[in-house]
Amino acid sequence: MIRIIPSEKRYKADHGWLITYHSFSFAEYYDPNNIRFGALRVFNDDTVQPGRGFGEHPHADMEIMTYVIDGTLEHRDSLGNRGLLHAGEVQRMTAGTGIIHSEYNPSEEKPVHFLQIWFLPERRGLTPSWEQKKFPSEQKRNRLLPVVSGRPAEGALYIHQDVTVYLSRLEAGRQIHHRQEAGRRMYLFVIDGAVSVDGEHPMKAGDSARITGLFELTVSTGEGAEFMLMDLA
Repeated sequence: MIRIIPSEKRYKADHGWLITYHSFSFAEYYDPNNIRFGALRVFNDDTVQPGRGFGEHPHADMEIMTYVIDGTLEHRDSLGNRGLLHAGEVQRMTAGTGIIHSEYNPSEEKPVHFLQIWFLPERRGLTPSWEQKKFPSEQKRNRLLPVVSGRPAEGALYIHQDVTVYLSRLEAGRQIHHRQEAGRRMYLFVIDGAVSVDGEHPMKAGDSARITGLFELTVSTGEGAEFMLMDLA
């Protein structure tokens, strides 16, 4: 089954300094029928204004991934880590037994647009850790590039959960096939452009698809698109 959730059906919160879209229950948005999709617990599409951000706050027992679409995000945490995450870069953080961090837009002029994604960990009480990596655009061209995975995947950041997150930038007129094991789920999010799933489900930027009961998926585009695909337990 392929269930499409249009961009405009997401929960939107405008805090002035932050415009955010929640695909699952988060903060003031609560829907008992929309808590998670397999191990995927949070999928937030955030835009933070210049010089603003999320101050120091704690997390525990969660695997957190951030992908910057446009702009720059500054990370600091209680482990002493500090880094600038630029467009096209991915950050992975294991909150584990507890970590305090902040995420801030260091620019004085340009907003930062990013996706923040939470996965339930494979077990509680993990040792907190953090890392980030840049994945050049050419590596994503017309292929599914694994960027975060709990399985052996060359070049991908490691996550403590049986999930693989792929990024792809499809050129106009191209398509990609993905096969997975029985009993797993897929989650697709269109970052930019427009795609068609299995030739009959059109999707635009901001749309997502929750996919179950399928072993193979075809994603195609007429005009070109960037999207994220998750292979989930």
